[in-house]
Amino acid sequence: MPKKALEPITESMYYVLLCLHEKNMNGSEIAECVRALTSDRVRLGPGTLYSILSTFEEENIIKKLDAEGRRIPYCMTSKGEELFQKEVQRLRKCITDIEGIKVIS
Repeated sequence: MPKKALEPITESMYYVLLCLHEKNMNGSEIAECVRALTSDRVRLGPGTLYSILSTFEEENIIKKLDAEGRRIPYCMTSKGEELFQKEVQRLRKCITDIEGIKVIS
């Protein structure tokens, strides 16, 4: 069976979805949101960010809204919300797995 394009999603993709889950944002707002959420641990350069946004748009995970001047806001679609919730569940299972280990070296 061929691998699906967005399974599993990358850490950067997850944070883009997390930001858009909260509210509609343009690219620079998303980049700042990711930096703030991760205390600068994850920084999305323009190439990475717009590659993710392009992929998400092609896969109907997000859609562009009407431009606000030169800035184009994005919103998550229902398919995007489903992908986000699946990823949250996957990450919760990962945490449960690690918590089940008594000794971590």
